[in-house]
Amino acid sequence: MAIIEVRELVKRYGSLTAVNGVSFEVNEGEIFGIVGPNGAGKTTTLEIIETLKQPTSGQVVIDGFDARRDPWRVKRLIGVQLQAAGFYPGLTLRELLQLFAGLYDVKVDPMAMLRKVQLEDKARTRFEKLSGGQKQRFSIASTLVNRPRVIFLDEPSTGLDPQARFNLWELVREIRSEGVTVVLTTHYMEEAEQLSDRVAIMDEGRIVASGTPGELIDRLLAKGFQKPQVVRPASLEDVFLDLTGKELRDE
Repeated sequence: MAIIEVRELVKRYGSLTAVNGVSFEVNEGEIFGIVGPNGAGKTTTLEIIETLKQPTSGQVVIDGFDARRDPWRVKRLIGVQLQAAGFYPGLTLRELLQLFAGLYDVKVDPMAMLRKVQLEDKARTRFEKLSGGQKQRFSIASTLVNRPRVIFLDEPSTGLDPQARFNLWELVREIRSEGVTVVLTTHYMEEAEQLSDRVAIMDEGRIVASGTPGELIDRLLAKGFQKPQVVRPASLEDVFLDLTGKELRDE
């Protein structure tokens, strides 16, 4: 059952068409990945779905509500990952979660939310004092304040070390297991393959392919594709994690 329906979405900036007739559906309870090179239109598409930008044409429906006609209803259904600039300086993590709860007019248990993302011991720490991995985990926690049906994550693991990335993936899977639909963009194909139930590949403002990671790989192989080198059953990252462990090494 689709919780997000995107129909013929177009976004133009003068003579530039950033999003060019994009259509797709996201099923309830799945992790849906959007991948593509820089300038493909991924972030613009997400910002339109999140009601942060108006499309030139097309329609976005989330859980039955039209994003253009009922943006405030949609905002109550979704959680959006904030970047560092979105957090008020000088406030602790606990105070930030309480602030966001007040903006949504909901009650939360800040310590329980911080425990969920392994940041309970940082409750009295300001956001700017966190390590990169801690910032990303708190950013994800902030998307859950209003108990959303859908959360949007834009490049969630960029710049993280292998342990932090592995633990962030586990956190995303845990959130999905609780019934929350996850839409994410990423530059990392391994991340898209590991996390996503289905993937849409964007290029030059269009979706050029979509399906499960397995389906997309099978289509390529059916065309006769072969890698020039033998693929080993392990990678250098596997060696790294085996030798150093998968536990977080927060600063």
